[in-house]
Amino acid sequence: MRRWMTAGLVALFLLAGAPTVHAVDGVTEVCRFTDDRFTEISGMTYSQRHPGVLYLHNDSSGGPYIYAVDSRTCRTLATLTISGIEARDLEAIGSGRDVRGRPVLWVADIGDNRDSWNEVRLHRVREPVRLRDRTLRTTTLRFTYPDRPHNAEALLADPSSSRLWVVTKQTARGSIYALPARMSPGRVAVARPVGRVGAFVTDGAVSPDGSRFVLRDYVDAEVLQGLPPGSGARSVYLPIQLQGEAVTWTADGRALLIASERDTRLLRVEVPLR
Repeated sequence: MRRWMTAGLVALFLLAGAPTVHAVDGVTEVCRFTDDRFTEISGMTYSQRHPGVLYLHNDSSGGPYIYAVDSRTCRTLATLTISGIEARDLEAIGSGRDVRGRPVLWVADIGDNRDSWNEVRLHRVREPVRLRDRTLRTTTLRFTYPDRPHNAEALLADPSSSRLWVVTKQTARGSIYALPARMSPGRVAVARPVGRVGAFVTDGAVSPDGSRFVLRDYVDAEVLQGLPPGSGARSVYLPIQLQGEAVTWTADGRALLIASERDTRLLRVEVPLR
């Protein structure tokens, strides 16, 4: 019931253009973004190299850019340009490792509002040792689904390996798809369904220690134990946002950080350990 009531409130806010409001205990405002380039924050993840740093990106038409941001002050630390990509509809970013164990950022060009793309793309870039404005070389991997094209906005990356999962965004129920352990730039891989999830999943993230993962929609979040498909789902209420599309974990895995389009706040949402 709360889901549909809150969804109705969100619709009213969208029509009225009203600011977002707090609706949940255990939510604190960390800071506010002042970079006017952050027009449609769609994905966000923690850094494995730099304590207290987040990486975020905009939605479609936002360009091939990743922004390194201080998670305590919301100050932009560096602009990273991903070379040689089209940036068709970037929807998610995750922190993982390559096959050699080096920290990487996975940028997912998986948005497909018309369910029409024959293949979608993942861009792998090495996480930089030094944070400064620079251009990053990328390895692009392509995959498709076994049945038909799907729209997706959530990427789950194992922080200790190269394992990846994509979560589709659908009106009734979405699905978790596992990607092959080894993907080649020269071939189109086929994802494998491993679980079902709720509707309208807009982002997800694996905790830094790999013990849990979270999936969010426009209203709530769901925390599951282990890696996908996970177990022991637990709901976490989120504050009302105009269009909440980004979620990640704090470095200690005790809370979530969330962001929204048309909302400059970075919010912290406490999560019980069990």
